[in-house]
Amino acid sequence: MFFDLFLNVCAPIFFVVGLGWLLDRKFRLHLETLVKLNIYLLVPAFIFTRVLDTELAGHEALQIVGFTLATITLMFICSTIAARVLKMHSQQRQALRLATMFYNCGNYGLPLVTLAFGHEGAAVQVYVLATMNVATFTIGLFLAQERGEKPGAHWRALNGMLRQPTLYALLAGVLAKSTGLHLQEVTWLWQPLDLLQAALVGFALLTLGVQMSQTRPAPFRAPLFAALGIRLILSPLLALGLTQIMGFPPAVAASLVLATGAPTAVNTALLAHEFGGDVSFATSSVYYTTLVSMLTTTVTLSLLKLWLAA
Repeated sequence: MFFDLFLNVCAPIFFVVGLGWLLDRKFRLHLETLVKLNIYLLVPAFIFTRVLDTELAGHEALQIVGFTLATITLMFICSTIAARVLKMHSQQRQALRLATMFYNCGNYGLPLVTLAFGHEGAAVQVYVLATMNVATFTIGLFLAQERGEKPGAHWRALNGMLRQPTLYALLAGVLAKSTGLHLQEVTWLWQPLDLLQAALVGFALLTLGVQMSQTRPAPFRAPLFAALGIRLILSPLLALGLTQIMGFPPAVAASLVLATGAPTAVNTALLAHEFGGDVSFATSSVYYTTLVSMLTTTVTLSLLKLWLAA
C-alpha cells in the first residue's frame, strides 16, 4: 500500500514540482509573478468557490479554524523547547519557530489532500488555508519582529497583510452563503471563477518547483534536524491527538492530520528576510522539509488509510 500511495498521491505532486524546477532551470522564470498569480487570483477564486460549494456547517468551519490555531500553538511550544535544548541564538530561535508553526497548506498541502481524499478533503482545507495565511501575517509577523526589526518594516508587513485577498475571499464566500445567494447559477460570474480555482493545484505545484529551483540551501546542521523532526513528524502526531480531543469525524480528521505534515511555508522565509532574521536557516527549512516530505507524507498517508480502514 505504501508504494501504491506514493505512486498515486505523492509521485504526481513531485512530478509537477519537478517540471517547475526544470522549466526554471531552462527559462529562469520570474518567481514573483508566479507567486502573485497564486496569491491574488487563483487562491481567492478557490476559497470563494469552495466555501459556496462545501457542505460544512458554520460550527464545523469554526472548529477547523480552532484546530489550526491550536496546532500553531503546539508547534510554538515544541520549537521553543527545542531551541532551548539546542541553545540556539535569537535569530535561529525565531527562524525555528516560524519554520515549524506555519506549514505550506497551499502550494503543497492542498494538492496533497485533494489527491488523497478528493474534493471533500479539499473543502476542509479551505478554512485551514485561510486561517494559516492570516496567522502567518499576524502571529508570524509578531514573532518575526522579536529582535532587530528594520525601520518601517512593521507597517510594511501590516499593510501587506491587509492587502492579502485570502481573507476577503473567505468573508465574501461566507456572506454569500449565509444570505442564500446562489451564485453558481450566475454563469457569467461562476464559470470564470470555477476555471480559475480548477487551475490552482497544478499551477501551485509548478510555482513550488520554481521556488525550489531558486533556493540556495545552507549546509545541513542540528537545528535543521529539529525543524524537520518537529514539522514533518511531531506535528502530524500531535494533530492526530488534537482531532480526537476535538471530536472530528475520521474523514475530516485524516485530511487535517495529513496537511499538518506539509513542509514549511515559503512565507516564513519572506518574514525572516523582512525583519532581519536568519534567512539562511529559514530558506533551508523550506527546501529540506519539502524534499524530505516526499517520504514522510507517504508514511503519514499510509498510516491514516490503515486507521480509516480499521
